[in-house]
Amino acid sequence: MADSSSKSTLNVGVIGYGMSATIFHIPFITTTPTLRLHSILQRNPSQAEQSAPRDHPDAKHFTSLDPFLADADLDVVVITTPPQTHFPIAQQALQAGKHVLVEKPFVPTVAEANALISLAKEKGRLICVYQNRRWDSDFLTVRKLLGDNSKLGRIVEFETHFDRYRLDKPSSWKGTLGMDQGGSALYDLGTHLIDQVYVLFGPPRSVFATLASQRDGRLSGPQHPDLEPDSVTAQLSYADGLIALVRIAVASAEARQPRFWVRGTRGSYRKAGLDPQEPQLKAGMKTGDPAFGREGPEWNGRLTLVGEDGAMREEDCPNVEPETYSRMYALWGDALVRNRAQDVPVPAEQARDVLRIIEAVKESARTRREVDLS
Repeated sequence: MADSSSKSTLNVGVIGYGMSATIFHIPFITTTPTLRLHSILQRNPSQAEQSAPRDHPDAKHFTSLDPFLADADLDVVVITTPPQTHFPIAQQALQAGKHVLVEKPFVPTVAEANALISLAKEKGRLICVYQNRRWDSDFLTVRKLLGDNSKLGRIVEFETHFDRYRLDKPSSWKGTLGMDQGGSALYDLGTHLIDQVYVLFGPPRSVFATLASQRDGRLSGPQHPDLEPDSVTAQLSYADGLIALVRIAVASAEARQPRFWVRGTRGSYRKAGLDPQEPQLKAGMKTGDPAFGREGPEWNGRLTLVGEDGAMREEDCPNVEPETYSRMYALWGDALVRNRAQDVPVPAEQARDVLRIIEAVKESARTRREVDLS
């Protein structure tokens, strides 16, 4: 592989060809000027509903890892396989001298994250984690509201939700893998929500959490040590008095599911509904469509602000102009071309910090005690 700092366009190979690859990665790889879809590894394309060779005849195609990584023209590996495979594949890709982008959840443990961080530094390669929901428009709106000279004052409570009404258990890895392998709602959706809290406020001082199986009517704890949660309630506490609540549910019968509720000393912000990019991509919308990433005005957030006279007023709060997940890929491509670790949009070190919080959530739920992270 040539030094990426001498190339203006890098060859990208994708491992896996499920929803993650076809919805969340390939559409952005093929529209990022600094990247080129070079190859795809799909183990059994002839037996799969989706066939990479059929869909992308101009790319190289592989069915096993060793020849895929042995390709000298390959610069960057994107790992979209289930989370229990992320560590060994990323490790082998880094050892082969490739840059690596890993789908979330990064890896199941902090120890594995640290090992990959060290290996990437040793090999002089870049490693990034696909925390794409940092580029949800509602989250970018919250970041703007909480920026300098916040309209809301000092934030005292922050709620972030991923609630659904889905009583049937998923048949994919999201419903079959245990937490020790990076499965369950905690690693699948909790990774997104905890990452967003981390981006806004940094690591918490302590964590108190309850994990539940709402489908089975069970709570985590000594009586159910092997419970695999489909629902999460985690309270992250900060030294300045801020409480951040992370909430995931599968038995939430709401027409307008809550997303954010932020309360400060000078106002509050509420938002319902999820960012539209995922359903738009699944429906076949192109990343360059003017409607991509945009919600209708009926999904605008609501601001309540306290005036100088103490009176409260409410107003609509539309989302900021969408950057979309294209922005993350653009930043990743720029970091690769420059070969600059400081430009990686989601450094593995940050994903490692989020895993520390997830491990604290697991410990708190198991022991039913608050876990100190300070």
